Amino acid sequence: METKANYVLIGSFTVLLTVLLLLFALWASHFSSSRNWHQYQIIFSEPVTGLTEGGSVQYNGLAVGTVEDLNLDERDPRKVVALLKLKANTPIKVDTRAKLSQQGITGVPFILLSGGSPDSPLLETGNDSGPPIIRTEPSALQNISDTANRLVARLDQLLSDDNVERISATLANLEKTTDTLANRREDIGALIVNAKLASASLKATLDTANGTLQGLDKHLVQRLPALLDKLDATVAKLDATAGNANALLEENRPALKRFTHDDLSQVGPALTELRALLRELRGVSKQLDDNPARYILGHGAPKEFDPK
Repeated sequence: METKANYVLIGSFTVLLTVLLLLFALWASHFSSSRNWHQYQIIFSEPVTGLTEGGSVQYNGLAVGTVEDLNLDERDPRKVVALLKLKANTPIKVDTRAKLSQQGITGVPFILLSGGSPDSPLLETGNDSGPPIIRTEPSALQNISDTANRLVARLDQLLSDDNVERISATLANLEKTTDTLANRREDIGALIVNAKLASASLKATLDTANGTLQGLDKHLVQRLPALLDKLDATVAKLDATAGNANALLEENRPALKRFTHDDLSQVGPALTELRALLRELRGVSKQLDDNPARYILGHGAPKEFDPK
């Protein structure tokens, strides 16, 4: 019995030791994996058609990890959450951006990381709230799709029923205009010939005017020194005359002052008497014109004979 008991004890100890070794191996492998790899999240706001778990993740064209998991966002099913497993030495910074790309037009989609300026800090890992989130930017396919959608919307707006009617009316008017021009091509030809003749005549007139102006300018330039000399002499004479006038005013200033204060005060009454005299003379002249004999002889003037 003691031999069997020892065998059971030894066997149990061996099994327990084996389990502990396996657990230690798993823990060591997990610890080594967690040291060599970091997890990140990417939240896409666009469809990720063709991207699968295990897909490649590249940083500026170099493979740095894989896609571990793809799921819809629980709070917003329009978004897709991708869990990435990247090498621990990958420089993921706060300004690093992720977008969906593919090799060629029909290649396999993958996640492309880019950006990350040298002065930007690293994106912190190991947060209890979950893996850090790498921000995204629209992919080339998304940009093409958005541009195509905008073009289609603008084409729909451009080719609306109202615009089609306006274009049809414009084409009809253009056709009428071309028919009218075709019917009046002889008149248009004559108009073009007349315009050409008028242009030639205008050119000749301008040439003549140019020659005249050049001759006038030349003649004026030749006479300009003499005119300037005469102008200087005239200005000198005016200056001398002004000086003489100033001297004359200075010499006669007392007489002018006396005239303005004394003599001008008598001008008003003299003008009043002159106006009265003119009125009397006007009355005398009128009486002489009407009846000169009566005015000269007075009341003793003979009466005119009136034969009956």
